[in-house]
Amino acid sequence: MTEPDLDEFSSRRSTVYGQRGVVATSQPLASQAGISVLEDGGNAFDAAVATAAALNVVEPTSTGLGGDVFALYRTADGEVGAMRSCGPAPQDATIENVRDAVADEQGVDPSDAEMPDTGAHAVTVPGTARGWETTAKTFGEKSLSELLRPAIQYARDGYPVSEVVSAQWQHGEELFEDDNAREAFLFDGEAPSTGQTVTLPRLADTMERIAEEGADVVYEGDVAEQIADEVQRHGGFLTVDDLASFEPEFLDPVSTTYNGAEVYELPPNNQGLIALEALNVAEEVGAGDYDLDSPERVHYFAEAMKLAFHDGHRYITDPEFEDHPPLGSKRWAKRRAEQVGDTANHDVSFGVPDANAEDADTVLLCVADDEGNVVSYINSRFAGFGSGLVAGDTGIALQNRGSSFSLDPEHPNSLAPGKRPFHTLIPALADFAPDDDERDDWAAFGVMGGYMQPQGHLQVISNVVDYDLPLQAALDRPRWRYREDGALALEPHFDSHAAAKLVRKGHDVETLPAALFGGAQIVRNEDGTLSGATEPRKDGNAQGY
Repeated sequence: MTEPDLDEFSSRRSTVYGQRGVVATSQPLASQAGISVLEDGGNAFDAAVATAAALNVVEPTSTGLGGDVFALYRTADGEVGAMRSCGPAPQDATIENVRDAVADEQGVDPSDAEMPDTGAHAVTVPGTARGWETTAKTFGEKSLSELLRPAIQYARDGYPVSEVVSAQWQHGEELFEDDNAREAFLFDGEAPSTGQTVTLPRLADTMERIAEEGADVVYEGDVAEQIADEVQRHGGFLTVDDLASFEPEFLDPVSTTYNGAEVYELPPNNQGLIALEALNVAEEVGAGDYDLDSPERVHYFAEAMKLAFHDGHRYITDPEFEDHPPLGSKRWAKRRAEQVGDTANHDVSFGVPDANAEDADTVLLCVADDEGNVVSYINSRFAGFGSGLVAGDTGIALQNRGSSFSLDPEHPNSLAPGKRPFHTLIPALADFAPDDDERDDWAAFGVMGGYMQPQGHLQVISNVVDYDLPLQAALDRPRWRYREDGALALEPHFDSHAAAKLVRKGHDVETLPAALFGGAQIVRNEDGTLSGATEPRKDGNAQGY
């Protein structure tokens, strides 16, 4: 392991180390929940579930029981795998049915109706509760009841709201229209202020039900009935049968090698192939051969990203409905790399399946333990507070992931009954020594924020692999992102000379707030040395013990 030169140390904080485990999240209280489970004898999977549940309470703006959950993991016995707990559209949600319903709401002809961003038609079956339960039962050492205790305690006894979450909570004041939503998440009609101690008793009650009776209460019991009733009351098509038929699935990750490392991502319906294609094209054009601070490095990585976005947004959808070409292959990348030159390519369209996903936010957490388990776990409702609907008195805010569907039957992500929408969520793994049987060097990581996610993966992997940066420095480096409108956005503290040179290369450069470049987490098990990092674009916190 390379030791950082402290005279050159420029990160905002240092990498965190632990002997028994490391947890990295966007919230200190959630990290503490995961650490407490590890201290009590749980493994990384147990800690992941406990941490995700705690985030459901302490960062309810971004995640919750009404959303979906995904995992990439490497187990102590060497298994590399993925879990997808992502619900589909309701069985009655045909394009014709939704068009007619939306047309009435929007006051337009059915042929002009568009998929709404929020509301009942944007709700898909939530996968979170069964995803948590499946993770715990399959890989954990503790019961779901034990793992939910920290979250229930936060919801029942209260916790102080952080600055970032307080700011995000303001969105609910405009979004929530029904009394049950406002009563569940607003306080005298207002979002909580920074430092205000809040309780979420309705959510606490529901989580206690899940702890006592299992996830089935969300899919088959009276909680399921309240979810279906809420959607139908607002004109949607979700039924209890849609909920009852849902099950998580285990699948094989997709992967590629990048300059000696192997990177694993989720396959479609998630955008993991976008990250892999970008890595392959970047490797093909030698993007990582340039100096860390050089504009050439940014240029070639961004050009690789453009091509990957174009292809991924053209082809990625639910694989049960449509096939896709080998976007993650070296052969595909070699052909696509022929379009990368010394100046910006303006003939590549973004091909966005859902423009609202560009700046969506979420939560991702990473855990490593001393048994050898590493887990990247991502749990989201899509937009802040999701659809704006809260199911009855359950405290469950329902996701708006269905807004990624199109009502155009020719679109790859066209709406269909039982179809899963295009998903931005991508946890990730990296094996930094895939060809060395004597070394064990695995990382679980992720970068949050809609279409920032694959771009963040590209930059974090390059920072570690190409430049051997410590974990914290790899996350702290200023980021760039390619935008749907063709602009190349840079963080405010990006080198101004590099920005000027990128303009001369033909890029439409703009500076955007740091919050739009995603929070990030990473943990690593390098020959038994456990480390982790996060960064303060949100309330990032990594803890070890």
